[in-house]
Amino acid sequence: MFTPILEMPNGCSLQIAQRKHLTELMQAYQEDPESAQAALPWLEPKIDIHRQFRDMLFDIELKFEDDTIHFWVIFSKDNEFIGMVGLGDELQLETSSYNLGYWVRKPFRRQGIAKLAVQRIFEWLESRGNETFVEIAVHPRNEAGISTAESICIEWSGDRISEYFGIEVRGRTVPHHLFVIHLPRGEGD
Repeated sequence: MFTPILEMPNGCSLQIAQRKHLTELMQAYQEDPESAQAALPWLEPKIDIHRQFRDMLFDIELKFEDDTIHFWVIFSKDNEFIGMVGLGDELQLETSSYNLGYWVRKPFRRQGIAKLAVQRIFEWLESRGNETFVEIAVHPRNEAGISTAESICIEWSGDRISEYFGIEVRGRTVPHHLFVIHLPRGEGD
């Protein structure tokens, strides 16, 4: 299943992440490396970031025709790069289909953009008619991330798993909160 281009109700669009977006990714990273590393914990700050982003985009392109991952870059209606959102395959639960991750540039935060992007992606997932479980893993000190995940769970009838899950971050196991959304809504209740 190909990753589709998705339009958001606020005029932003979710474009398929590709190598042509490398320059925008690098500029956004240089604006705020700390938040990029929090959103993308696999980034190794002591290794060439440009190469890591290039390799990530290359890997995404290799899986264009698979249904194992789907990644988008978020653009404003004025074609300004806002961030990234994706459905990855690094899962904590056997029943899960994807893990959800998002990263929004500092000037665009607190505008509900991540939530709108997730809404549009979940609508697309529901339209496919397949049972899908999506995980959201959030570091316990990421208050904004926890708030966003909780808001997504309220809107999409998701659940917060009570125990912490250890996620490997730069060679260390770090406890994370785990949220799970079951799509389509109302299935299996």
